[in-house]
Amino acid sequence: MIKKQIIVFMVIFIAVFSACNSKQSNSEMQKLVDMYTPFELTADLSHLSDNEREMLKVLFDASAIMNQMYWCQTYGPNEELFAGLDENTRKFVDINYGPWNRLDNNKSFIEGIGPKPLGANFYPKDMTTEEFEAWEDPNKDNLYTMIRRDENGQLKSIWYHDYFKEETQKVADLLRKAADLADDEGLKTYLNLRAEALLTDDYFASDMAWLDMKNSNVDLVIGPIENYEDALYGYKAAHEAFILIKDIAWSEKLARFAQYLPVLQEQIPVEDKYKAETPGFDTDLNAYDVIYYAGDCNAGSKTIAINLPNDERVQLEKGTRRLQLKNSMRAKFEKILVPISEVLIAKDQLQYVTFDAFFANTMFHEVAHGLGIKNTINGNGPIRKALKEQYSALEEGKADILGLFMVTQLNEMGEFADTDLMENYVTFMAGIFRSVRFGAASSHGKANMVRFNYFLEKEAFKKTDEGTYAIDFEKMKAASKDLIALILQIQGDGDYDAAKALIESKGLITPDLQADLDKVDAAGIPTDIVFEQGPEHVGL
Repeated sequence: MIKKQIIVFMVIFIAVFSACNSKQSNSEMQKLVDMYTPFELTADLSHLSDNEREMLKVLFDASAIMNQMYWCQTYGPNEELFAGLDENTRKFVDINYGPWNRLDNNKSFIEGIGPKPLGANFYPKDMTTEEFEAWEDPNKDNLYTMIRRDENGQLKSIWYHDYFKEETQKVADLLRKAADLADDEGLKTYLNLRAEALLTDDYFASDMAWLDMKNSNVDLVIGPIENYEDALYGYKAAHEAFILIKDIAWSEKLARFAQYLPVLQEQIPVEDKYKAETPGFDTDLNAYDVIYYAGDCNAGSKTIAINLPNDERVQLEKGTRRLQLKNSMRAKFEKILVPISEVLIAKDQLQYVTFDAFFANTMFHEVAHGLGIKNTINGNGPIRKALKEQYSALEEGKADILGLFMVTQLNEMGEFADTDLMENYVTFMAGIFRSVRFGAASSHGKANMVRFNYFLEKEAFKKTDEGTYAIDFEKMKAASKDLIALILQIQGDGDYDAAKALIESKGLITPDLQADLDKVDAAGIPTDIVFEQGPEHVGL
């Protein structure tokens, strides 16, 4: 009898203990989920034709398949991962496309998973860097190959269109169906060429066609594009998609700035040899409401502006397009940047934190990606390959700081005469606090850490007695020019060691900065946004 009572007591104890642990676990996961504030992706579709509205349904289907391919690239098959997860953990896995917290240096939040491989799932988990570098294969560093082992255990490269044969065929068929529904001839041409590109992994023609597409009400960015996910070498492009609705009125306001790009390239504060390339300037600036994110752009922190294509050949021959995602941008400004500013920006400078400045800084960040230099000046090939995994953080840093310089130059040229540059500079400072929260696993996070510490050394800002930050306009302006010159020199020289040293020495969060970020967390300010999205949210 006593034995039976003991067994019953133990069962009850274990049940209560498990419930308490489960409750505690759910509470911790809820906090992680709450790092992201929900935002509905919607847009006014009233100006679209019946064909365009029908086309959007097809584009939603095509874009959703990008999620499947991206899951494979970043984690692999996920059925076992999701099995048995509670609701909050499942949500957080969905947000991160895996069991690693992208805004906390990719730390695992599921017991027993272990650290995230630097090469994600682009490479075999047991592959060493020595093995890869000794392996002779012309396609091993191609953007569009998965690296696997053959039946003898040797490394082999597989083109995306073969590795994802079923998925790419489905997407290609859907894009051709969408092309048949397109009213705009430029969009029709692009969709057909993009379908072909997915089946061949040759994106040049479709990239050129996308640049020629000037007048469509609907836009689509789709395919393997950015290489942030490959933290091992930075070689591999990850799949993603955006569906976009053009804001015609805002786009017309932005169009005039494209004419100034040649002179802005000449004015970059660096030795002539580091800006000797002449990028293509057949480009345009446009504003959009985004109605769907899929894959890489939807993982962790969300993209709010686009500068594409990345292909250096396309950029030098024709240029790039810069797309500002206005609805997502405003969500981050209102839900995150303004609350952060109220905690960390000096009261007498808080008035200078404005959406127009945030929009301009973000827009010229994307413009700046297309300027500067794309190839090393010493014959070591494209900067992207010379700097390997250090490239993305350095390039994001260049775009941030060069973008601010461009806004400054345009103001001095009379183009932003009605704008107080203090708005751009103080908003830029507030933006550093927003982006460093993305952590060292993010190229944008590391770029902002470098800039914060560089500005600190140059006394570009000071901390007030209240523990808030106030910029010194002239010192920040001078420090910005110095940092531009440093980054462009490292890029032009293809100096991998210098890039690594800069990021390792300054791409970190100091204890003082961490204490300030803890204030932001204590205020309950979300780190980023998560989308409520799909056809039903735009009335389709």
